[in-house]
Amino acid sequence: MPKSVLVAIIVVLIGVAGFFAYQAYQKDDDTLSIQIGPNGVKIDPPGQ
Repeated sequence: MPKSVLVAIIVVLIGVAGFFAYQAYQKDDDTLSIQIGPNGVKIDPPGQ
């Protein structure tokens, strides 16, 4: 198998792993949320 094909497969696998890691990070509701808007600062503690 050519080296470029192996590199392409590895890059695709890293991209897929990164995508799923980001999705898991977005679903994590155990983080502190700080939002700044026109009405001031809103802080949501973890688990809210």
